[in-house]
Amino acid sequence: MRVPSQRFGNMMIQTLRASNQKISHLMLQMDSGRRILKPSDDPIGGVRLLLLEREAAVLNQYRGNIGTLSIRLQQNESHLDSLLKSVMSTQDLMLAAADGSTTSADLNALAGTLESLKETLVQGTGVKDSEGNYLFSGTLTSTSPLQYDPSAPAGSRYSYAGNNGQQHVVVGHDVTLAANTSLEHMAELVNHLDAALEALKAPGANANDPATRALIDASLGSLTNGVNHLSAQIARLGGAQNTLDLLDQSHEAMLVSNGEAANMVGQLDYAKAYDEMSNYMVAVQGTYKVYGRVAQLSLFDIL
Repeated sequence: MRVPSQRFGNMMIQTLRASNQKISHLMLQMDSGRRILKPSDDPIGGVRLLLLEREAAVLNQYRGNIGTLSIRLQQNESHLDSLLKSVMSTQDLMLAAADGSTTSADLNALAGTLESLKETLVQGTGVKDSEGNYLFSGTLTSTSPLQYDPSAPAGSRYSYAGNNGQQHVVVGHDVTLAANTSLEHMAELVNHLDAALEALKAPGANANDPATRALIDASLGSLTNGVNHLSAQIARLGGAQNTLDLLDQSHEAMLVSNGEAANMVGQLDYAKAYDEMSNYMVAVQGTYKVYGRVAQLSLFDIL
């Protein structure tokens, strides 16, 4: 008669199953390098890891927004710089036209060059990005910023069709930066230039004529305002770029810090895990030996 009963066998099976489950779990931990694979491994540590992962996701989103916005601002700054150079060239020629000693023929010649520059200014204001969106229409990116009415008299043919709305991009906790630029003042600048050109193109144009002089002066005033406005916009974009660089560096440092914290909380101690696995394997082997020995015993052996 054998000693082991069904109850004893079930107990041995449960013991072996529990040990094998521990070994399997340790193997998964060693394979992943992570100590916490499920909440029950370390409830408090699991919560900390979850919070760190969420914060890392937010920081990565901020960095993604910063990268996209930085490209957009660089693009805007480049176009504004080109536009500023064209405005300054126009200003120089208009100053030459304002010289009372300039002959009528020279004024007509200057008007031709200024006409080309005017078209450059109009095109520069209505520039689009690679997706076909207007850069300088405020939030109305599908609308050309300058509308032209050929039936209107010179000085009122151009109107600003955009708005002054801003598209804000989140680049940090409670930190947003404007992604777009509006150039409402360009309509006035181009209108004053257009009116002055009508006078300069006329046969017998005379810069000393009071009406012509008034148109030239008005255009020079708008051009000066244009230089100031564009310079301020470029400076603002440069400042925004500096802010983005600092924020990106800060977010990168936080991600490194969070990664180190996550490693401290969830990284597996391989030496400790190996020791535990060795202990469980020894226990399993011992259990099999005990079960085998007990299974061979009978009541006669005991007696």
